[in-house]
Amino acid sequence: MSLALGCVADDYTGASDLANTLTKAGLRTIQTIGVPADDRVLPEADAVVVALKSRSIPADQAVARSREAEGWLRARGAAHVMFKVCSTFDSTDAGNIGPVMDALRAEAGEAIALVTPAFPETGRSVYQGNLFVGAVPLNESPLKDHPLNPMRDANLVRVLGRQSASPVGLVDTATVARGPEAVAARLDALAKEGKGAAIADAIFDSDLEVLGRAIVGHKFSVGASGLGLGLARALVADGRGTTDAAGAAIGEPVGGTSACLAGSCSQATLQQVAAAEAIMPVLRLDPARLLAGDDVVEEALAFAEERLGAGPVLIATSAPPEAVRALQAAHGVDAAGHAIEAALAAIAEGLVARGVRRLVVAGGETSGAVVDRLGLTAFLLGPEIAAGIPVLRTAGRPEPMLLALKSGNFGGADFFGRALDMMA
Repeated sequence: MSLALGCVADDYTGASDLANTLTKAGLRTIQTIGVPADDRVLPEADAVVVALKSRSIPADQAVARSREAEGWLRARGAAHVMFKVCSTFDSTDAGNIGPVMDALRAEAGEAIALVTPAFPETGRSVYQGNLFVGAVPLNESPLKDHPLNPMRDANLVRVLGRQSASPVGLVDTATVARGPEAVAARLDALAKEGKGAAIADAIFDSDLEVLGRAIVGHKFSVGASGLGLGLARALVADGRGTTDAAGAAIGEPVGGTSACLAGSCSQATLQQVAAAEAIMPVLRLDPARLLAGDDVVEEALAFAEERLGAGPVLIATSAPPEAVRALQAAHGVDAAGHAIEAALAAIAEGLVARGVRRLVVAGGETSGAVVDRLGLTAFLLGPEIAAGIPVLRTAGRPEPMLLALKSGNFGGADFFGRALDMMA
C-alpha cells in the first residue's frame, strides 16, 4: 500500500466525517480504529484515516498515540499526514491540539504547520483568525458549551498560542485570495519569523482548495474535514486519486434489527432525540440515576428487547447544559462523562448480542466508547447520510454491521430516521 494521504483523527466521529469527505472528493478511503497491527491486511486505498480517541485524554498520552499513528502512515508511503481536529477546535489551554501538532510537526521535519478548522459546508468559517459558526463567533454560539472542552475564545491564534510551544501566526483572507503561491510565501515568511504554526482563514470551499494546493507538497498540516477536502482535490488534480471513489456501496444487506444511541448533549442532538419520538420508541435514561448506581443498562436492554421486533428504538442519556453542569459539579467532569459513556457502550454490546446489526450513535465520545466496546477495527465508507456523516460498513467482522457515528452538533432534526432509512 502506497498512500496519497494519511490522516490522524482525534475522535471517531471526526474520522468518519473526514473519511466521508475524502471519499466524495475522489480518494478511496479506509477508516481504521486505532493503529492497525503490522500484519493487518487492508484493502487497497488512496487514503487511510486512523481514528484515535485522544481529544480529551492527558496530553502526553495523546501525543504518544498520535506519533504511533503518524509512524504507521509514513511507513505505508504517506507523504503528507494531516492531523484531523474538530471544526469547533475542541480543546483546552492544556491541549490536546497544540501538543500533538508540535510533536507531529517535529516528526515531519517541518518548520511550520498550516492550521484551519474551517468547513463552510457545515457552517464553520475562519476570518482574521476568528472561528465563526454560521454568522456568529464560536464563543457566542451554542457550541461554546461542550461538556468536556468548552470554547470561550473564538480567536484561534490566541487559542492555539496558549497550547503550542511555538508562536502562532496568521494567513489572512487577503493572502488566501491571491492564491496558493501567496499562501506558500506567507508560510515561508512566518517560519522565518520563528512561527511554528499559522491559522489560515477560509470562508468558501474555493479557499480550502487554495490552501490544499499550497500545502499538498508539505509533509504535515492540521485541520478539520474542510482542509481534507482541499488536500483531496489537490491530489486528485495531480492524478493521485480515483474520481469514481464517491458514492461507495454499502454491500449486501446485513440483516438483523436497528437501534439508536444518543450520549451527546448538544442542542442539535437534543432536537434530534425529540424528533425521533414521533417515529420510534425512545427511552430517556436519567444520567443522575446511572451515577447513583442504578442498573440502567439492564433497564435499557429490557426496554429494547420488548420492542426491537416491531422496529428500531432509541436510548438516550442526552441532557440540557444546566443538567450536565450539575452532574459534573456533583461527580466531576471526567467521572461523569466516563460513566455515561461506559453505560452506553455496555448497552450497545447488549443490543448487538440481541441481534442489532444497524446502529446509529450520536456523540463523539459516545461513539468512541461504543466502537471500542464492540471491538471494531476498520470501516469501509458508504453513502452520506448528512453533511459529514457517512454510512459505515464494518471490515474484518464475521457478521458485518452498518453504523452511523455522528458528532453531536451534526445533522438535521430528522437525522435518526434518515440514517435508519439509508441503512435499511
